[in-house]
Amino acid sequence: MCGLLGLVCATEKDAAEARDAVGAALRCQRHRGPDETDTWADGEVVYGFNRLAFIDLEHSHQPLTWGPPENPSRYTMNFNGEIYNYLELREELTAEFGVKFNTEGDGEAIVAAYHHHGAEAVRKLRGMFAFLIWDSERKVVFGARDPFGIKPLFYSQGPGGIAFSSEKKSLLELAPVLGVAEELDRTALQHYLVLQYTPEPETLHAGVRRIESGTSFTVSPGGELATERYFVPRFTAKPVTTDAEITALHREITDVMKDSVAKHMVADPDVTVGAFLSGGIDSTAIAALAKEHNPNLIAFTTGFEREGYSEVDVAAESAAAIGVKHVIRTVAADEMMEALPLIVWYLDDPVADPALVPLWFIAREARKHVKAVLSGEGSDELFGGYTIYNEPLSLAPFEKVPGKVREIIGRVSARIPEGTRGKDLLRRGSLTLEERYYGNARIFRDDQLRGVLRTFTEGVGHQDVTGPWYRESRGWDPVARMQHVDLFTWLRGDILVKADKVTMANSLELRVPFLDREVFRVAAGIPLDQKITKETTKYALRRALEDIVPAHVLNRRKLGFPVPIRVWLREEMYDWARGIIADSQTDELLDKRAVLALLEEHKAGTLDHSRRLWALLVFMLWHGIFIEHRIKPDVPEPHYPVKV
Repeated sequence: MCGLLGLVCATEKDAAEARDAVGAALRCQRHRGPDETDTWADGEVVYGFNRLAFIDLEHSHQPLTWGPPENPSRYTMNFNGEIYNYLELREELTAEFGVKFNTEGDGEAIVAAYHHHGAEAVRKLRGMFAFLIWDSERKVVFGARDPFGIKPLFYSQGPGGIAFSSEKKSLLELAPVLGVAEELDRTALQHYLVLQYTPEPETLHAGVRRIESGTSFTVSPGGELATERYFVPRFTAKPVTTDAEITALHREITDVMKDSVAKHMVADPDVTVGAFLSGGIDSTAIAALAKEHNPNLIAFTTGFEREGYSEVDVAAESAAAIGVKHVIRTVAADEMMEALPLIVWYLDDPVADPALVPLWFIAREARKHVKAVLSGEGSDELFGGYTIYNEPLSLAPFEKVPGKVREIIGRVSARIPEGTRGKDLLRRGSLTLEERYYGNARIFRDDQLRGVLRTFTEGVGHQDVTGPWYRESRGWDPVARMQHVDLFTWLRGDILVKADKVTMANSLELRVPFLDREVFRVAAGIPLDQKITKETTKYALRRALEDIVPAHVLNRRKLGFPVPIRVWLREEMYDWARGIIADSQTDELLDKRAVLALLEEHKAGTLDHSRRLWALLVFMLWHGIFIEHRIKPDVPEPHYPVKV
C-alpha cells in the first residue's frame, strides 16, 4: 500500500532533470505512506512512492524489481493496493513456470504474472490496486486499476511527458514539468453540481484525468496512452424457483462472504486490522465475520448527538452482541466547520457527501488503534440495497401510460409549486428509466441549476455520464440496470472516493470485502425477486446472513448515515456558510446572489436546500484552495505514536 507517482518522459535527459520535481511532488501525498519514501529512475521513467507497509514489512520495498533468470531486473513496479489471492497466484506461477520469488509479499505475484501472461494477468488479481510496471526491455509501461475503482489513479499528459499518481495534487505540482495548464473543467463542474461528485474519467482540472476503474493501459516514452477495459460487469440473473435452489443460493452467498472477509484480513502479525461499524447489516456482517479471525477485533463508530441522526446506539448494541471492543467518536457542528477545508484538500476534487466529514473523524480515531479497517461499501450496489431500487415497482403504473400522455403529465408536474406533495412522483413517472435515474444523489436539476451556474450549458447533463452504461444493459430488468449504472457512477465517484481519501488522509487502509471479484460473481446472478421485495431490499443477502448478524439489525431499515446539515445550516452553520459565500471568488462561475437566496430560503424553512447548499459550499472551498490559492489548510505531518 502506498501513494504512487510515475513519470514517463520522452528522453532520458528529461527524466534525469525531472527526478527532483518528482521527489518534491511526493510531499502532497506523504499521508498515503509514512513508513517509507523515495524516488527511483531508469531511462525515461521516474518513480516516486510513499509506502504504508502491511505484508513482508522488512523486504517488500517500493519500487519492486523483478525479472526472469536471464534478466532479473527487467521489470520495476510501483504498486498501491493489496492482492488478496497472492499466495494462490504465487503457487500457480511456481507450479506452472518454476517462478522463484525473492520476497514474501504480494507485489511479486503481479509482476511475475504479467511476465508470463501479459495484459491478461490483471484478470487473475483479486484485490484493490493501481500499479505501473516498467519493462526496461520493451521500453513500455503497463498499468491497471482494480475492477471497482477502490484505489485511485490520476494521469496528466503534456509536451514534457505523461505522469500517473494516487493524488491529483502531485500532478498539479508537476504541471510545469509536463507543460500542462491548470484550467478549470467547466463541463465537469456542471456534472458535479448535478451528481455531487465529479464522474470518471473527469476531474475539475481539464489537464488531469483518471484511469477508469477496471481498465488497463500501456504507454511508451514519447507515445500516446492506450487503454483497454478488462472488467465488463454483467448482471445475468439465474432464476431460482425451488426451495432447494433458494437455499443453495443463500448458502453460496454466505460461503463467498466468509471467504472474502478471510482474504481481507491478511496482514503481517504486527499489523492489526479493525472494522468500521454502523447500525446496518453490511458493516455488522463484516465485523462479525472478521472477529472469527481476530478475537480482539476493535470496531469503530461515528455519529452525532442529535436525535434521528445517529446509529451509535444500534452499533453499540451490535458490538455487544458480536463481542467486539467498541470505540465511538461523535462529531459536532463546530468540528465539521473547522475540519472541512483540510478535508477538501485531501479530497483532490470536491465530493458533496456530508457523510465523509464524520468518516474523517472516525478514521483519525481508528488510526490510533489499528493500521487497517474493514468496511461494508459495495453491498448495496451488488445485492440491491438502496431504497430507490424499489422505484420501478412504485412507478410501474406509469409504464402502461402512452408516451404522449406521459409527456403531458411531465408538463403538468412542472406547473405544480415546489414542495407540493406528489409533484416529484408525477415528474419522475413521466420520464423513462434512462432519463430519471442517474444515481443516489441528485442535487440540481437543470431548471434549478440555470439560475445558479453562470456557465450553465444546455445539453450537458447526467446522460453524458450514464448513457454508455445504459446502452450496455439493454434488456436487463430495471433494478439490474440501476445497479449497473451505480457501479460506474455513484460507487466509484462518491462512495469509494470518500472512503479512500479520508482514510488515507489518516494513513489508514480501508478494505472492502463486498467489492471482491468472487463476491460479484455470485451477486451478479441473483434474480430480481431475491434482491427486492415490497417489504425489503437485499433480500437474499439478509437471508444468507441470518446466522451471522444479530436479529435487531437483520431486517432494520437502511438509515443511510444522515448528517444534520439540514438543521445546522439553519442554525449553527448559517453564519459560517454566509462567510464562505461572501469570501469566494467564484463570481465568474456562480451567481452568488442566487446562492445567498437559497441559504435565506433554507433558513426560513420555506424549502430544504441543504444538499444543494452543501454542494456549492464544498465547491467554493475547493476553488479557494486549488484555483484561488487563497485558502491554505494546515496539513499535518503523518505521526502515529501508538505502535501498530
